[in-house]
Amino acid sequence: MPAGSSPKRERQYEHIKQSAEDRGESTERAKEIAARTVNKERARHGESKTASPTSLKDMSSSRRGGLRSHSGAQGPTYDQLYEEAKRRNIDGRSKMNKRQLASALGR
Repeated sequence: MPAGSSPKRERQYEHIKQSAEDRGESTERAKEIAARTVNKERARHGESKTASPTSLKDMSSSRRGGLRSHSGAQGPTYDQLYEEAKRRNIDGRSKMNKRQLASALGR
């Protein structure tokens, strides 16, 4: 957690980290998940100095989790797959659907 984080964000970080560990994630992966989630929430609420456009436009992590809570594990969203394909410079990504993106990324 960044220095100067509020007690609320500290509690949120610990809760997310513990939940990830309970799901079987390694300690390092759980810390990464918690930090990314909390930092995104901080950015969305204007608590950080910088924020990526994706952090500001995307729905909140709590809302996204709520939408997925009854549908089972479906993996990353289309947008997440697309962004990864963009980072990896995969040709034809704009015409691919979620399944095709996952296949192209080797998932």
